[in-house]
Amino acid sequence: MAAQGTDHERSDPNNLPEDRRDFYRISDRVGLQIKRQITEDSTPESLFNGDHLDTLRTEYRRLDQDVRSQLAALAERDRLLASLIKSVNGKLDTLERIMAFEQNPLQPEDWQEVTLSEGGLSFYSTIDDFAVGERIAVRLTLPPELYQPLATAEIVSVEPAEAHCYRIHTEFSNIHDADRQQIARYVFKWQIRQRQNE
Repeated sequence: MAAQGTDHERSDPNNLPEDRRDFYRISDRVGLQIKRQITEDSTPESLFNGDHLDTLRTEYRRLDQDVRSQLAALAERDRLLASLIKSVNGKLDTLERIMAFEQNPLQPEDWQEVTLSEGGLSFYSTIDDFAVGERIAVRLTLPPELYQPLATAEIVSVEPAEAHCYRIHTEFSNIHDADRQQIARYVFKWQIRQRQNE
C-alpha cells in the first residue's frame, strides 16, 4: 500500500518540514544491506565496496557523465547515432549492475519488506539496540534492474512491532542525486504497475 507523506509516522505531522511531507512512499520487497558504527569520515561507497575500488568507481561515474553530456549535443545533429550510443551506454550500465550483483549476491534474509521514498525508508529488525539519532549506511537493491543506490540514513524513530521485532524509521541524510533519482524512478514505476493491476 502506498501513501502520500513522509517515511515515518510522527504524533504531530504539522511539525514536519514541508519538503518531508511531499515524498510519495511505497511498501515493497527490496534488497537491504545495513552497516552500523559509521564514523564522520565513512562513506557508503567505502563501507560497501571497499576503498580499493573507489578510484575506479569515481572514474566510471565521470566517464558516464561525459557520455551523457555529449549525447545531448550529438542528438541535435544526428538523432539516430545519438539513440544508438544511448542504447549501447544503457547496455553497458546493465552489464555493470549484473556483474556487481553476481560478485556480491544477496542472501535470502537480505530481501525485506520496506517502506521506501526519496526521503528515507523504514524496515523491520530483530536487533534491539538501534537508537534514535544513530547514523547507518544502507545499500538498496531494486528489482528487476538491480540498481543499488547507497545512502547514509539517520534513525528518527524506533517502534516495537511484533514479538522481538522493531520498526526502524529513517531519513536519508546523505545521498547522491543519481541514487535519489534511481529511487524516484523505482517508486514511479511501482505506482504505474499498481494502477495497471487495478
